[in-house]
Amino acid sequence: MERLAKSKQAAQKFDVERFNLRKLSQLEDRMQYQIKFLNRFAALENLNDTKDINRAWDIMKESIRTSAQESLGLYEVK
Repeated sequence: MERLAKSKQAAQKFDVERFNLRKLSQLEDRMQYQIKFLNRFAALENLNDTKDINRAWDIMKESIRTSAQESLGLYEVK
């Protein structure tokens, strides 16, 4: 048990964004997230810069993060 407690304390030291994923169980919140993400994803299809996979991944990652933050909000650690 002591090892688990120490690893949990170590994990809490990092400043990590945690999204409130529990909102995805609510139909309205899930639909809002899907709409925001699909709108951002549709805009990505217009990019002709598919040669650089790292740039494409960074854009996709940012789209997911931004959509989640806008529609789900951040999970508050107690």
